[in-house]
Amino acid sequence: MSISPPSSRGAQPSDVQTVDVSAMPSVLARIAGLALRHRGRMALTVLASLGAAAANLTLPRLLGRSVDQALKLAAQPEAARRALLLIAAAVIAATAVRGLLTAVAGYQAEYVSQRVAYDLRLKFFQHLQQLSFGFHDKIHSGDLITRGMLDMEGARAFIQTGMQQALSLALLIGFAAYMMLATDVTMALIGLAFVPVAGFALARMGFLLRVTWLRVQQLMSILTLTMEENLQGIRVVRAFAGKAFELGKFDAAAGDALAYAYRRITLRFRGVSAMQISFYGSMAALLWVGGHKVAAGQMTAGRLTEFTFYMQLLQAPIRTIAMIFNAMARATSSGGRLFEVLDLQPQIADAPGAEPLAAPAGVLRFEHVDFRYDPDGKPVLSDIDFEVRPGRTLGIVGPPGSGKSTIANLVPRFYDVSAGRITIDGVDVRDVTLASLREYVGLVQQEAFLFDASVGHNVAYADPWADDARIVGAAKTAQIHEHIAQLPETYDTRVGERGVALSGGQRQRMSIARGVVPGPGIIIFDDSTAAIDAVTERKVRDALARATETKATIVIAHRLSSLMHADEILVLDDGRIVERGTHPQLIAAGGTYADLYELQTRAGAAATLDEPASDDSVKVGAQA
Repeated sequence: MSISPPSSRGAQPSDVQTVDVSAMPSVLARIAGLALRHRGRMALTVLASLGAAAANLTLPRLLGRSVDQALKLAAQPEAARRALLLIAAAVIAATAVRGLLTAVAGYQAEYVSQRVAYDLRLKFFQHLQQLSFGFHDKIHSGDLITRGMLDMEGARAFIQTGMQQALSLALLIGFAAYMMLATDVTMALIGLAFVPVAGFALARMGFLLRVTWLRVQQLMSILTLTMEENLQGIRVVRAFAGKAFELGKFDAAAGDALAYAYRRITLRFRGVSAMQISFYGSMAALLWVGGHKVAAGQMTAGRLTEFTFYMQLLQAPIRTIAMIFNAMARATSSGGRLFEVLDLQPQIADAPGAEPLAAPAGVLRFEHVDFRYDPDGKPVLSDIDFEVRPGRTLGIVGPPGSGKSTIANLVPRFYDVSAGRITIDGVDVRDVTLASLREYVGLVQQEAFLFDASVGHNVAYADPWADDARIVGAAKTAQIHEHIAQLPETYDTRVGERGVALSGGQRQRMSIARGVVPGPGIIIFDDSTAAIDAVTERKVRDALARATETKATIVIAHRLSSLMHADEILVLDDGRIVERGTHPQLIAAGGTYADLYELQTRAGAAATLDEPASDDSVKVGAQA
């Protein structure tokens, strides 16, 4: 199943979505099934709605009788007054019962809908944590947030607005039709004539309103995406004076949403107008026929009043047809988008019978590994073969796009290999549980993402129960402790959203500290010192060497100074190992590695493979 992210381009007519009517029964049945898990409360909702409808339908008959008794006041004043008092008391009682039972039904339906939304929200968030990186690579986070917020509300509202209102409407129309037909068939048919006409007009209005709302919802996804990117890149926007461009992009989507809001007003006006015309047409016909029957003595004035009140009673519920169909259509699209994600099976999951990883030695081996992100795409890695033992360090270097970070992502099974296998102590990583594998393998990435929490919580994220000594020790290893100690609240200082209060080098050192805290059996540094100055990097490297002296370590870097100490160095190019050996061996070989070392040494700074170089100084072409 493919999920398309929202487009950030301007709205086009072809973008307008429609409600998938064929999917409506299955999606609505699935939402209703979630509600019916709360059998007791749903049963109470049905019983309360039934009682409210019955109490509501006694009012027209009571009011009709009050008219007949009022006409008897002149002939039988005492008896008529007593009857009127009893009828008034009955009206008050019926109204009170109706109000109470309506409140009970509404409360129970709201409770169930909120509970279903709570369960769905947790399930949706939990499922997002389980879906593989391949899924997250192809869909924008703004679209997932929209599904988890707006679409979740659409599915929830169906239980309250759709199911509960539809039940009340069916009971009222059914009972009212029965009581009217049992009294006078002709008058009943005239009085109920407006129901199918108004029902069709309002149902069509509700459905079309949902179609326009779908487009508004899509535009909201675009607005969310635009705002999210703008806020995350606010410094870039300000630096390059992109305010006008960003405002124009935001205004385009907002203007389209406004246009669809105007269309919704027109649809609503047409539907309500059709309902009003049909209702008052039926009312006029009822009064005409009923008036002649009263004049001919075939019907009492109270009975005619009873029929008119039945019509008035049905007018408000009939109006809810638009709400019901709107809720059904919205739940179909919203629920479909939710279930589209919930029904996805993670591509990376525990194999049947997977056991927790038990690695007494901790030997990592790549055995002729091939990998491609897309089964039909270009190979990213080809025939990668190496071994890293505890206490040994493997260095990996290569131009951008050569597959260095892909190797790092394959070890904790963020992706699965296309061919070959990866083993730890001879056990294929696909045969062990993901939780145990990722607990054993520590990956420190170049992008140092920090949560908007305290320094201590960020460092201890991989092991929230780590004591203060371990947290401080990890910070010292990453050469960040001295800076933390100078912060206003030391380890309790909040770092701000995405660590905005820290520099790039400080964030990377925080990330290194976070990777050291749990004490993984295998640790991988994926260009994790790129933003650190050379002097501090040397201190970090020496401290890490002591902290990881008994672990298998992989260091991926552009700066050769970061991996010159490695026991073996792999040089990658276009997903293949083109050179391997120690630093002295590779220098002596006079190949790609030696050319890069000469370039970086001559530059005397952090020259990397993605920097242009003349043909006579380096033989490695940088790849984008």
